[in-house]
This record gives sequence, structure tokens and C-alpha cells, in this order.
Amino acid sequence: MRVAVAGGTGLVGRYVVEELVAGGQEPVVLSRSRGVDLLVGGAGLDAALDGVEAVVDVSNVTTVGARKSAAFFGTVGRNLLDAGARAGVRHHVVLSIVGIDRVGLGYYQGKLRQEAVVKEGPVPWTVLRATQFHEFAGQTLDRVPKPLAVVPRMRTQPVAAREVAQHLVRLATGPAQGMAPDLAGPRVEQLVDMVRRLLRARHERRLVLPVRMPGAVGAGMNGDGLLPVAGETGPRGVQTYDEWLAQQVAQGRIARGG
Repeated sequence: MRVAVAGGTGLVGRYVVEELVAGGQEPVVLSRSRGVDLLVGGAGLDAALDGVEAVVDVSNVTTVGARKSAAFFGTVGRNLLDAGARAGVRHHVVLSIVGIDRVGLGYYQGKLRQEAVVKEGPVPWTVLRATQFHEFAGQTLDRVPKPLAVVPRMRTQPVAAREVAQHLVRLATGPAQGMAPDLAGPRVEQLVDMVRRLLRARHERRLVLPVRMPGAVGAGMNGDGLLPVAGETGPRGVQTYDEWLAQQVAQGRIARGG
């Protein structure tokens, strides 16, 4: 089975490609390095999707702004769906985020736009909302210049990116489900605490400044807004943040700071 992966060179995308290969599937990476532009007219998409039965969209953009996020995800989504319909793609799978309809961050507005485009599109679809990855602590930390570490107060139930990829592959090789049950990690964490543990693992000394975002956004982030809805059942990852962190240290993937 040929499965195209939009964002196949990114964090989750690389794992999706590995899982497809391990399962005997044929991944097709959609990226500029492979002659495919997901934004500018979807250049190269028609040729890349020839013979593809399913598309997994884990493409991403680095922004906190609603306008840029919505423009990116809306355009990429439409280009993928239109080309997929022309190619006879039977299943379009999108990775989204738990709680984006409850916490009004600008980036989340783009993900909501992506979901809407998929739901209105011509290809049978599945949307998987997942919680933040274990790598999110490092991404947050690395956006702030030393010696400070300004970290928003945020409760999350982080999940291993590889486990997300495994779930996406299971979905992509099955029938379309619409909105799939939310995927989360095994336990709830406070982002500030995750960052502190990461700093200790890096042997890096920085002053951590917890910040609560203002208004309803801050209340949602520091409350249950980004967690799976209480009482709703859904798949749960196995690897905890501490287990992932220990694995990264053992494999030499945690850069030592000063």
C-alpha cells in the first residue's frame, strides 16, 4: 500500500515513514526536497500521489499567529485534498491537537481551519487529535534566549511522538473514521516541571520563570483545556515523560548545556 506523508521529514513524519516501512507499506514523502511544494499551487503533488491510497498529513508551520497558521493549514489542506481526489486517494488522515476548540491560541485557530477544510473536502477522512509530544518541553525552552526560561503554566498529558506515529499508521491503513478518539500520554504533567527536569538532564542552569497566559486562554491552559475530556475513552500512550527523558540521555540525544 502506497501512503503519502506530508511533513514526512519532520518530527512525527520521520516516525510515520519508519513505521510504514516496518509494516511493509510503501511511504511517499511529500516535501520540497522531493520536488513537492504543498503551498505554491501544490506543485508536484499530482505526480507524487500517483498510485497512493492514503495520505497522512503531519505538515507544520512555526508560528503563534492565527492568520499565518490559518493560511498555511488551509492552503496545504486544500491542495492535498484536491490532488488526492484527482489521484483517487481513498483516505486522508490529519494529525491535530487535543483541546484546540477550548483554548483560543492563534496557532490553534489554524488547526481548526485545517480540520474544517478536511471535513468539507472530497476525500474520506480521519482526524486524530493528540496531546503535546514529550519534545514540547525542549521546543518551549529553546525558543527563549539564555539565561532565562520563560515557560507558560500549562497542564498537558504528553505522549511519545513515535506512539503518535504508530497510531496514525494504524488509522491510515484502515477505513476512514471521521473524528477519531483523542490520543494522550499516560499521565498529566505541568509544563514548567517538565522544563525543569529537562534542564537537569542537560546539566543546564537557567532561571525558570513560570508565566500564566492572560484571560480565558491562560485559564484553559492551566486547567483542563488541553487534556482529554474527563470520562471520554480513547487510546493512551505507554511511555512516560521521565522514561522518554531517560532514554534520550542514554542515547546521547540530550545536549549538555552550561
